[in-house]
Amino acid sequence: MKIRLLSFVLVLMVVFAGCSSSDTAGGETTEIDFWFPVAVGGDVAKIVDGFVADFEKENPDIKVNAKYGGSYAETMTQVMASAQAGNSPELAVLFSIDLFTLLENDLIEELTPMFDEKYLDDFYDGFMANSSIGDKVYSLPFQRSTIVLYYNKDAFKEAGLDPEAPPENWDQLVEYGKKLTKNGGKDQWGLEIPSTGYQYWMFQALALQTEKNIMSQDGKEVYFNAPYAKEAMDFWLSLGKEHKIMPEGVIEWATVPSDFLSGKTAMMYHTTGNLTNVKNNADFDFGVSFLPANEQYGSPTGGGNIYLFKGLPKANKEAAVKFMKFLTEPERVAQWSIDTGYVATTESAYETDVLKKYVEEFPPALVAREQLEYAESELATYQNGEVQKIFNDNIQSILTGQSPVDEGLDNAQKKAEDVLEPFQ
Repeated sequence: MKIRLLSFVLVLMVVFAGCSSSDTAGGETTEIDFWFPVAVGGDVAKIVDGFVADFEKENPDIKVNAKYGGSYAETMTQVMASAQAGNSPELAVLFSIDLFTLLENDLIEELTPMFDEKYLDDFYDGFMANSSIGDKVYSLPFQRSTIVLYYNKDAFKEAGLDPEAPPENWDQLVEYGKKLTKNGGKDQWGLEIPSTGYQYWMFQALALQTEKNIMSQDGKEVYFNAPYAKEAMDFWLSLGKEHKIMPEGVIEWATVPSDFLSGKTAMMYHTTGNLTNVKNNADFDFGVSFLPANEQYGSPTGGGNIYLFKGLPKANKEAAVKFMKFLTEPERVAQWSIDTGYVATTESAYETDVLKKYVEEFPPALVAREQLEYAESELATYQNGEVQKIFNDNIQSILTGQSPVDEGLDNAQKKAEDVLEPFQ
C-alpha cells in the first residue's frame, strides 16, 4: 500500500512539474507568456503592464508574463527561436503580415472556432484583411495603424499657407514643401518620409495612391516593377533630388518624429501609432491629415495582431483566449487608442463614451480611422521577411543613387519572384 501511494505521489509530481501552472494559497494559478513589441514613441510597455495588472486583478487564477521583445523584427526572432526550441509562448503580438510565415511553420491556431461571428465582425474590414485567409481568422487586430501626414500649423502660417488646409495631392505636397523648406533644408525641411525599416510600407502608400497594391492577396505574387510602381518610386526620389524639399538619401524611421517635434521638418509621413507621442510632446500647433493623393487616396494598414500558438495545455489555451478577449473589449480598445495613438480596431470602441469624448476634444484621432476607407493590406507574402528585405534594399539603393529606378525595381522583382517560385 505504501509503495502504491508513493508511486501515485510521484506521478502527481511529474504531472504538475510538466504544466505551466502553480499552486497558490487560493488554488491553482495558470501562467501564460505574452510577447509584445514597441515600434513607436511613448511608454507603450507601461501601458501593457497596466492592462496585465488589471486582468490579473479580475482573474487571480491567471498570471500573465508580459515580455517586451524590442522591435517587431526582434520580437518575431525571439518568438520563433522559442517555438523551434519547443517552448512556444501562449500569445504574441507580431506583425499582421507575419501570418504566412507563422502558418508555414504550423505555429498558430485558427481563431474562428473560438470567437463568435458577431465578435469578429466588430473589427474593421481593413484590419481583418491581414488577419484572415478566406473565411478563416488567424489573429486579432491589436496595435494597428495607417500612415498619415503630420504637419506643423505654426510653420504653415509662417510660410503663408492656410494651417487648416494641408496638401491634398502630390502637386500641392511639392508646392507646400518648397514654401516650407528654409535655407536649403539647413533650418527646416518641408517634408520627411522615412526610408529605413519600413520603406516598403511608405512605397506602398505611393503605389496605392497611383493605382493599386504591390502584391496579390494570396501572398504568391509581387508587382514591384509595374508601371504604377515605377511612377511611385520616381515621385519619391524626386522629392529630394529634384524638388529639394526633403533630405536626399537615407532618412531614419526613428528620427523622423524627433525631427518633426524639434522643427527640423514641417511635415512628415509616419504611423498614426505616433499620434499620442506627438500630441504629448509638440510645443506647437499641429495637424493630421490623409496622405496626399495622386490618382486617388491610399495607405497600407500596418501594425500588429495577437496570435495564439498551438500545442498548449487546455488550461493555458483557455487562459490565453480569455486574455485576448480582455485586450479587445471596447473600453480597453478605446483606452489603448487614446494612450498610444493607434487606431481603435473595433467599431464598438468608437461608441464608448471615453473615445467619443476624446475624438470630440481631439479630432486628429479620427483621421486614421476615416482613411481606412482608402486603405489596403500591408505587404504580405510567403517568405515575407526575405521578400521585404529584397524590396527594402533596392528602394534604399535607388534613394541613395546607387541604382536607377528601373534597374532597382526590376532587380527587386526578379529576386522576389525567385523566392516565391516554390509557392506558385
